[in-house]
Amino acid sequence: MSGIYDNVLELIGNTPVIRSSRLDTGPCELFIKLESQNPGGSIKDRIGLNMIEAAERAGKIKPGATLVEGTAGNTGLALALVAQQKGYRLILVIPDKMSREKISNLKAMGAEVIITRSDVGKGHPQYYQDYAQRIADETPGSYFINQFGNDDNPAAHEHGTGPEIWAQMGEQLDAIVLGVGSSGTVTGLSRYFAKVAPHLELILADPEGSILTEYINEGTLNGKSKSWLVEGIGEDFLPVISDFTRVTRAYSISDRESFLTGRELLRTEGILGGASTGTLIAAALRYCSEQSTPKRVLTFACDTGNKYLSKMYNDQWMRDLGLLETEAHGNLRDVIARPLDQGETIIVRPDEPIANAYKRMKTYDISQLPVLSEDGELQGIIDESDILLAVIDCPDCFNEPVSTAMVTELHTVDVNTPVHELMPVFDAGYVVMVKENQRFIGLITRLDLLNHLRRSSGLD
Repeated sequence: MSGIYDNVLELIGNTPVIRSSRLDTGPCELFIKLESQNPGGSIKDRIGLNMIEAAERAGKIKPGATLVEGTAGNTGLALALVAQQKGYRLILVIPDKMSREKISNLKAMGAEVIITRSDVGKGHPQYYQDYAQRIADETPGSYFINQFGNDDNPAAHEHGTGPEIWAQMGEQLDAIVLGVGSSGTVTGLSRYFAKVAPHLELILADPEGSILTEYINEGTLNGKSKSWLVEGIGEDFLPVISDFTRVTRAYSISDRESFLTGRELLRTEGILGGASTGTLIAAALRYCSEQSTPKRVLTFACDTGNKYLSKMYNDQWMRDLGLLETEAHGNLRDVIARPLDQGETIIVRPDEPIANAYKRMKTYDISQLPVLSEDGELQGIIDESDILLAVIDCPDCFNEPVSTAMVTELHTVDVNTPVHELMPVFDAGYVVMVKENQRFIGLITRLDLLNHLRRSSGLD
């Protein structure tokens, strides 16, 4: 075999399996199948290819057709990859919790993206699947992929992923821990292993808030789900293609445990997985710890963590949502999002060119920078309006020092100032500059205060 391929789609499948060596797996061996190694970065590449090619063979898709789908995760990326290679137009309806990396990736591959609400359920006109179905009905020459009701979805795993796993594991495997989005993986693997290894257990890893854990463990179908942050798995209904008859146990995993376990997987095993990978690993570790005899257990790195760098691998995002343990100080230090003494405050020096301040605002997606001297003394603050005023009639002024544009009238407060006393500063249109023992330690914006209040409310 030459190792040279004619098309990126030929790289889908045959993903490697790695044995965990540094996680605490109790008496069990834990194996992780790296679906993140698919060209589109996830296990969904398998169903994206199979659903489109099966529809082509059935004559449901004609050359130049428009494909439409509602997706809360990686199926959209898989469909975009296949549609791009085959020359189809693709319209995707996605919930607003999808990471910016995924959205940018979709658009870069030529998909047309419509963002809708993630806080509504099936039957609501803004629910992503119903929205996509409506677009397909109204678009001439379109084909609705419908991953949740498409039998070619589980077929990809019954005839592809299942045999692949069984061969890689030398036909020695006791349990598989998996997640459910469209339910194609669980249904396809269930069908395959019912034939070749009926003893094998299927274990569900489910986000806290999904209805599936209660359904599997108690046999109760609760029509009311709650929201969760993990993308791509968990459900608020039972998909048409779902078959849970061989799932013996479900573990409900919180967003916090999912994200922290995913980060731990990277630190220990060097595997950069996404949020759903963290959910699966967390459930697999729970299952392994409960066993009294050695078992061979397999789970998946469902997708790559490159799609979540702005979320679960971003300390500030994690802290804003209360997902990282932080020391409580009982003062304004608890409100500062980017503490100076932790090296997280983005600053600028007064003698730097204004262009540097502009670049840092763009790079870090912030609107203002404290201006500090070399010895750490607070000199001023510069924001987008200050830069605009400085350069609007003088483009060359980007090269002028920050000191010529910064504001020196600062609203500083002591770190022990009560939170409610910040409001007059915000009402006057300023940010709050916080000092401790007369030294600047960080700034607080309206959004920082809102994030703090939300964390305190327990809503996250």
